[in-house]
Amino acid sequence: MKRTLKWLGIVVGGLIALVLVLAVVLFLVGRSRLNNAPEVAAAPVTVADDAEAVENGRYFATISSCTGCHGPQLEGTVFVDEAPIGYVPAPNLTSGAGGVGSTYTDADWERAIRHGVNADGEVMVIMSANHYAAYGDEDLGDLIAYLKSAPPVDNELGERQLQFPGNIIFGVLAYDSWAVNRTDHTAVGGPAPTFGETAEYGAYLTNIASCASCHAENLAGNYGQLDSPAGPNLTTWSAEHSREEFATALQTGVLPDGRQLSLEMPWMAYAQMSDTEVGAIWAYLNTLEPLPNNSAE
Repeated sequence: MKRTLKWLGIVVGGLIALVLVLAVVLFLVGRSRLNNAPEVAAAPVTVADDAEAVENGRYFATISSCTGCHGPQLEGTVFVDEAPIGYVPAPNLTSGAGGVGSTYTDADWERAIRHGVNADGEVMVIMSANHYAAYGDEDLGDLIAYLKSAPPVDNELGERQLQFPGNIIFGVLAYDSWAVNRTDHTAVGGPAPTFGETAEYGAYLTNIASCASCHAENLAGNYGQLDSPAGPNLTTWSAEHSREEFATALQTGVLPDGRQLSLEMPWMAYAQMSDTEVGAIWAYLNTLEPLPNNSAE
């Protein structure tokens, strides 16, 4: 009996040691992955500094909901501050104290927005750069011009600090979901589609507005499978509603049944879209194959 217990203790101890070693390995792998992003094929853009470029950039920042994550003055906010995961801020984008705007070059901005890699070569988590990768060069240049012109706000949020489980969660378990791993970096760059009420331009707007962040990548709705607001199935909207109802929802936040959309849906930003842009998105939705609602499974 004593011998059996002795061997049982050895086996259990060995299993515990193995689990601890595996956890340490996963921690080291996760931390290394997050701190050393893959090499990406950056696509430099020309950034003007005239008033028209800045105003255009303000518009793109609006429909891309930059303030939704980085604060109303782009001063930065905190995404995660929870033990045992750690601390993850959405950085201060201005040139004030603690802001990246004082150090970021045009190339740094491009790499962060379209590739999901920050100026220190780290993987950016949560940032929807895989959608913003669609930005055309001129439009992105205007967006960067606007960000560089933002009034400085002092807000020192500090660096990302992940604890032991956080490195495993973000760097191993969720690693493939971050934008840098979901972007075809060789396809980034070039002109945006021609402005007009076309499905092609509508697809472009749908991407840079990051609609898939709340409606899922296939736009068939977020019904509990994403840690984001529950956007409904957009692939069936054109069959169930009229263009006028779609425009009213997008620009006023009022749904066809009279309900008011939550502010989690940034319709106040989309209200700045022109009728042509709304029509372009509608044209794009009409090209989508109707899909069943995504399952929460």
